[in-house]
Amino acid sequence: MVDAYDETGVFRALADPTRRQILEDLRDGELSAGQIASRFSISAPSISRHLGVLKSAGLVTERRDGNRILYTLAEERLATCVGRFLSAVCPEQIVLRHTKWRRVSEGEGA
Repeated sequence: MVDAYDETGVFRALADPTRRQILEDLRDGELSAGQIASRFSISAPSISRHLGVLKSAGLVTERRDGNRILYTLAEERLATCVGRFLSAVCPEQIVLRHTKWRRVSEGEGA
């Protein structure tokens, strides 16, 4: 179970737009640190610091492949922490959105 202190790191990590963009970039799969850095106009050391924050928060995992470090989105961790917060703050909206997404994916809604 994730406690409130543990979730604080997740929300601190999500507070930065660069880190949110990194998470979006990882949604389609694993990327190397170099691939991630090439998508931004900031220095590689800055990207490395952002990746360190995301890793510390448990939002990305890393693995080594030779001399490369590959990063993957920790989808379940992100969904659990953010979902728990949203469920507590606006539970009715979560149900409505989920229902609408299901209808849209099934071709019933706009």
